[in-house]
Amino acid sequence: MTRNQNIENGEEDDKLAADAVDDDDTGSGDAVVQPWNPSKIRITTKNFTLREVVEQIKLDEIDLSPDFQREYVWKRRQRTRLIESVLLGIPLPAFYFNQEDDATYQVVDGVQRLSTISLFMNDRHILEAADLEYLKDLDGLSYTSLDQASMRRFRSAQIVVHIIEPQTPDEVKYDIFGRVNTLGSPLSAQEIRHAMSRAPSRNFLRHLSELESFDHATARNFFRRYPDDPGSWVRDTGRMMNRELALRFCAFLNFSEDTYRQYSSLDAYLADYTKRIDGRSLSSTGLSEIDLDQLQSKFDQAMTNAATVLGKYAFRRHPRNASKRGPINRAVFEAQSTALAGYSSAQLMGKKETVRAALLSLFDEEEYVLSITVGTGDPRRVTHRLTRTKEALAEALK
Repeated sequence: MTRNQNIENGEEDDKLAADAVDDDDTGSGDAVVQPWNPSKIRITTKNFTLREVVEQIKLDEIDLSPDFQREYVWKRRQRTRLIESVLLGIPLPAFYFNQEDDATYQVVDGVQRLSTISLFMNDRHILEAADLEYLKDLDGLSYTSLDQASMRRFRSAQIVVHIIEPQTPDEVKYDIFGRVNTLGSPLSAQEIRHAMSRAPSRNFLRHLSELESFDHATARNFFRRYPDDPGSWVRDTGRMMNRELALRFCAFLNFSEDTYRQYSSLDAYLADYTKRIDGRSLSSTGLSEIDLDQLQSKFDQAMTNAATVLGKYAFRRHPRNASKRGPINRAVFEAQSTALAGYSSAQLMGKKETVRAALLSLFDEEEYVLSITVGTGDPRRVTHRLTRTKEALAEALK
């Protein structure tokens, strides 16, 4: 987990980074969306003991995706209360796993609960009386310090797991995951993509979203206070919003409307691009190491240019006479970042003020505003915002 003691421009509250990014109307305009067949759902329900689950985690048969939902780092008190509930015999809410073709599982809902259980059974969490409500006599104890009866009761406790089987089509899985609640909130689209992805895309998007140039361009939007140490800060994925921004840049850098129209929605397009990074796309060729290196270089350049030219206005709507800057807008991020990626810093510096004025003036155009706020997944609106931003930038640099 990345900590930073001196976050520049850090907010004084603990608002999640996700709250500082525009909600996105990704509708496809008047495009017809074909519903999937409910008969294709394949879900089984199984019971596991906690000992079985922890053993499978050790064997990498259950993937906790340790960076999934990183912003939901539970406080010590939350972890202890969960452990106490198990020791009291209180059933835990059901878990959701996604089963892969090799019979391994990815945890879709229940990451923090299983992480807590694994920590405790590996003696990496000590119970404290201040956090216990009923079992205060367990103060200072770890798992192996418990009496034999308590240890047996804990490891033998069972959880109910709903398993989405491999033969369930991806579009059906996406919808199922979107209906699953995690900590009371529906999974975000990027959390779902992450849950269904592999190490190459996870690592690549994480790397891009943790570049210093990205932190700078987004005004360190993706940090928050560390739960157990309010004086320090932890990188906050914003419900994986930072990785979605990185993914959108990659997916739209070489945009083709004809290719885009082959997909049922913006989400489907982004999901398949994720598969391209993982080398699993059935409709497009995978990305080579050279391709990924070039994407990283372009992304880094785009972020550097955005911070230099647009500063605090980067990736945000800025209506005329606005009293303060708004949140990061995903559609604006796509348009500005992909446009700025095509220039070196030297090309922009001499006309920085002109470029900034040109890009901000786009928010006075009705069609442009519609393209970044309503039906942003509509192919025509995607094309308009990407093309219009590049045109305005090129005109300013003449």
